[in-house]
Amino acid sequence: MAYYKATDSKCEQFQRYLEKLRVLDTLTKVLVALYKEPEKPNSALDFLKHRLGAATPENPEIELLRLELTEMKEKSEATVEVNKKLKAKLAQYEPPQEKKRAE
Repeated sequence: MAYYKATDSKCEQFQRYLEKLRVLDTLTKVLVALYKEPEKPNSALDFLKHRLGAATPENPEIELLRLELTEMKEKSEATVEVNKKLKAKLAQYEPPQEKKRAE
């Protein structure tokens, strides 16, 4: 009997936790939306994931674009570094600004 009370207590605590975070309300709303859907989707689980904002399976093209973006960011950073070095090198050969004004 004590085992059942402990389990009931844990279950009640978990239910209060879900209620507090409005998980039950959100799930209910999504399930009601599925119920009201005139044409039921082939995959109810995908419908739930989409409505809850879960990530969809990655499209291979998206993954390629992410890789390309990462490469472009790295190239951009490298270009900025080269630009800084070249500007510093160029500054060695240019006369200071004050001398140009005096002439």
